[in-house]
Amino acid sequence: MRCLSSLLLLFFLFGCTSTPQPPLQTSFYVFRLGSPALIELSTDYQPMKEIPFSIPINCGLLNLFPAPVGEFIAIELNCPNGQTVLFLDTGSAAVTQPVIDWDSHFLAWTPDGKAAYLKVDSLSDASVIRDYAEGRDEFIPITELTYDLSPSPGNHDFTFTFSRGLGYGSELWLAKQDGRIVQQLYADQYNYISFARWAPDGSQIAFVKIPDVQTPFTVGELWVMNADGSNARKVADADAGHGYAANWSPDGEWIAFISRENPEDKDADRSSEALISNIYVVEVHSGKLKQLTSFDNARVETPFWSPDGNTLAFTTVLDGRMQVQVADMLTGEIRSLLSESSCCPAWLRK
Repeated sequence: MRCLSSLLLLFFLFGCTSTPQPPLQTSFYVFRLGSPALIELSTDYQPMKEIPFSIPINCGLLNLFPAPVGEFIAIELNCPNGQTVLFLDTGSAAVTQPVIDWDSHFLAWTPDGKAAYLKVDSLSDASVIRDYAEGRDEFIPITELTYDLSPSPGNHDFTFTFSRGLGYGSELWLAKQDGRIVQQLYADQYNYISFARWAPDGSQIAFVKIPDVQTPFTVGELWVMNADGSNARKVADADAGHGYAANWSPDGEWIAFISRENPEDKDADRSSEALISNIYVVEVHSGKLKQLTSFDNARVETPFWSPDGNTLAFTTVLDGRMQVQVADMLTGEIRSLLSESSCCPAWLRK
């Protein structure tokens, strides 16, 4: 009996041991504009593979949004009938259009990378849905005025931000149970709260305040608060109105953001072409600021961290030409990538 019990115990122990999962691999992509294609680059930034992608006639590329995990990249286009979101499977190169009957605007990926939150039918009967890459979608019962959404990294909660109109400021709310339970975290009657982003450990939320004025491009503020809405504080001045998000480093110690270098230029208040900007990083606990780029006459767009936190990738615009560059956080070295015009850097973990 003792032998039999020992055998059963060994079977139980080994039978319940899960098979180790291989570590996720990182792939880095940029979008080549001249001969449109998504280009996968090697670890030393040499072109390895390309996925041709023809932008539909009369449409323009707005941005790429890589899923936090998996094969998919969301492509947002600006078309005559409104914005359109496409899903690109980087494994098979297949492109699908999740929403056909209405306009669609990308809000965020779910943390598992299997679905995306979209705002749809903005011109008629706006709503927010969660659309799965496999084809089904789910209605999310939050206000149709929502313009920003950010899933919590640790659970199924998310924040959503909305405004009741010009002059009313904005409100940031926390949603639980797919929006069936909500609570207000923060409100500001003088600013639009934009690009709310959770810290990697879910303990804090960063966001950019954009002044609630008719001037399209202004100087705003980068703020951080605890996940429950407490201890909200300004950490830096930031560019506002151009759609540039601030992003947490993977270790949650730093936030990278865009700062406007010519705040006194009235032309830059109304034209993005006149903007001069650079990337800064701020150490969250100390407030220490560090300037990462030093362009005198270029526009720098949203910076994106590599999964290991050692690199920031971003797009620069100089004399109307777009180019992706990377900055080494350890050495400070900045290098350009493709010789052709390019934009929209994207890291995938798959």
